[in-house]
This record gives sequence, C-alpha cells and structure tokens, in this order.
Amino acid sequence: MNAAPVSGRVDVHGRLVEADPPLLGLHLRAGGEEGGTIAVPQIATLVRLAQRLGILISRGVIAADTDNDLDLWVRAEPEDGHVRLTIGGWTPRPPRLPAPAAQIDRETDFLRASADWLWETDAEMRLIALSASAERVMGVLAGSVIGKPLTGLFQLFENDEQDMPLLSGLGAHRAFSGQRAMLRETSLIVELSAVPMLDGRGRFCGFRGSASCVQPPVKLALVEDATPPDDAFGERLDNALRQPLARIIAKAETISAQNEGPLRRDYADYASDIASAGRHLLALVDDLVDLQAIERPDYRPAMEKIDLADIARRASGLLAVRAGERGVRIDRPADNEPLPARGEFKRVLQILVNLIGNAVRYSPDAGMVWIRCEEEGGVATVIVADQGKGIDSADHERIFDKFERVDVSEPGGSGLGLYIARKLARAMGGNILVDSAPGQGARFVLTLPSA
Repeated sequence: MNAAPVSGRVDVHGRLVEADPPLLGLHLRAGGEEGGTIAVPQIATLVRLAQRLGILISRGVIAADTDNDLDLWVRAEPEDGHVRLTIGGWTPRPPRLPAPAAQIDRETDFLRASADWLWETDAEMRLIALSASAERVMGVLAGSVIGKPLTGLFQLFENDEQDMPLLSGLGAHRAFSGQRAMLRETSLIVELSAVPMLDGRGRFCGFRGSASCVQPPVKLALVEDATPPDDAFGERLDNALRQPLARIIAKAETISAQNEGPLRRDYADYASDIASAGRHLLALVDDLVDLQAIERPDYRPAMEKIDLADIARRASGLLAVRAGERGVRIDRPADNEPLPARGEFKRVLQILVNLIGNAVRYSPDAGMVWIRCEEEGGVATVIVADQGKGIDSADHERIFDKFERVDVSEPGGSGLGLYIARKLARAMGGNILVDSAPGQGARFVLTLPSA
C-alpha cells in the first residue's frame, strides 16, 4: 500500500501527460503508453466527468492491476482545461469474477422498453446521466441534478414486506425492481428499476435504471389530451430516435476512449466520428421536437422571475470544456453580478447555450468570447461577443430563418438554433438582434423584460 498520495495530470485530449511512478506503472500495465490516452477505465471515467461538469470529483474506485484489484481514492480536479489527479489508497484486494454481460444487456433492453425515462448512477449512487424525457416529465434540467445523490432527487418508500428494493440491490450489487419513490420537487410517484453496471472485470460501477410514473401529474394528462397531431409527431420522433441514438453515442464513445484496452488508432478515430455524427443527429432531434412545440398557436412559456446573469454563468460553465479544447476563453459575468429579468429558466438557458456555443464555434483558436449584462429602461440585456470572422449585414436577418447558417461550408448544427432561440425570446417578450460586420466578430444581443 502507498501511504503518500500519487499525482498526475491528464490533458484536454485524455492523455496522461504527467504521472508519479505508481500511477504511470498502473497505466502501462493497463495497456497504455507513455504520454498516451489514460488506460485505466475507472480513472478515465472520473476525468471525463470532471471535465464535463467543470467541478472537482472525488470518488473511491476499484481498478484492475495484474492478478489483483486496487482500492483507490481518486480526486479529479479541472485546471485550465486539464485535470489534476491526486490518488490515495492503493490497497490490493482479490479480483471478482466477471458477470454475465449478455444477461445484463437483455435486462437493460427490458428497462428501456418499459421506462418513462432513464437514469444512471456511479458506484456512490450519484446521478451521472438522465434522459431528456425526464426533463419533460419532472420539469428539471439534467444539468441541475447531475452529480447529486439519487436520494436527493427521490424519497424512497418501503414495500409491503418493509423492504427497500433499491437498498437491497445496492448491498448485493444486483438488479432490483418495484422501488416506489416520490420526486421531491413535484410529489410525482414513480417506480424505479435498475440493473448493475459492471466494468470489463465484472466490478460494480453503478446502476442503469428506469423510472415509470405511477401517479402522473394531472397537468400531464391535460397536455396529452390537448396535444395536436403535429406535436404528437414530434413526441413520437423523440421517443423513437433518442434512445437508440444515445446508445450508439455511448457505445462509440466507450470504444473511442479505449476503456476496455488499447485499440488501433484508426478504429478509435472511426468510433469518435460515429459518436460525433450521433450527437449531431441527437441535436437535430432536439431542434425538431422544440420546433413542433414552439410553433403551436397556443405555445406559452412559463414566465417567472429569473437571474439572467446567473443563467449566463451557467451556460458558460456548460460550454467550458468545448471552449477549453480550442483554447477559447469565455469572459463571463462576475459571480456577484445579478440581472433580474422575467422568462422561463430552462428556455433562457437554452437560448444562451446556443448563442455562446456559436460564439465558441466561430472563434479562432485561443480567441475570446465576452458576455456582458446590462439593464436599462425596463429591459434586461445579455450581449455575447466573439472574435470570429463576422457576418455581412445582408445576412443579419437571414441567419434567423429556418435551416439557415452563417456559413454552410463550415461544420455546425442544423440551422434551426437561431430560429428557435429568437422565437423563444420573442415569446417571452424579448428579442435577439445581431450586430456584426466581416472581419469584426459578432455581437448577439438577447433582451428580456426586467423583473
């Protein structure tokens, strides 16, 4: 056992660029190369989670090492796009036998088919994934609960035998079903089921589960009864495509990350391309479903008092990893800078993620994106400015049309993002304008009513 913590550093591309001897040795024994992609799957997973969330992740993991397993305590802390590792523990333990993966895949398929939405946790029962359908049913953004304990989202109930299936499943690292629970935010009653997720050596690393509504909120039934045919098509499209695409993306990312061991570089690149194409299609599904909703004559956003500056900071945080990969710096509003406004929180976040994401995409490497907040005359304003190549004045209105993009020759989205963003802003009593010229970057201005 190593008494002193072991240090290392992983760069934005997942490469172990610095490592103390014990970590380097573990990485090499797992099939990695010096300066190559980190080859210890459990550590690589925590690194990606820390990069995606932009926060310190500190977890206990079990890693395979030759004939034994190692109990490790891993701290993964984002640092200027890289992740700093501090690892303690290093306690050997006998390995566990592999589990029947085919059976688990069949159980997962059954859960997926019967679920209203899906969730995943890590070994500490913290949420690491939540399907988009959960956001619609629960009324919460996935980003607001990722990283929190599952029990922070749900209150668990005993069954008729005074047992809690989830706790029994957790204790034995086995599948469970029939766990009654109440969503704390809305008192929605659901039934949880899950199967254990295991790594390549059969070790428990969390649950993949489903939630089925037992007592749906009354408002959901009313919305369903009033759903026009066009909107029903959008929902069917979402249900039919989202889960298969999400599975393709997850499998491709696992292959690309080489979690199960080294892989030929061209194969890993193919998998990365598949994941990228899957994410593009998933974004298109999101846009088409949004389009169906906001173009309904009776569409009305849920207006509430919001802090526009806080939402701008949240949107910046969601895009920090993407910006860091190209060295783009996002200069966001200060933490003590509020901007009261009126709008629907999740829709305003959606708008700002689109505007800031576009600014990052079209910025030069090592460029800068500025986000400024202002209030004047009852109007709250967020300005997103970049150092990109700019937009000709003749295109200022065209880019807000359906399926139009600033430059069709460059890789990007579906051409619906700005159309949806402006439509949402206007539905909330605001607007989006652009001020730009070729060679001078672009300034997108979101306005909403002050609170």
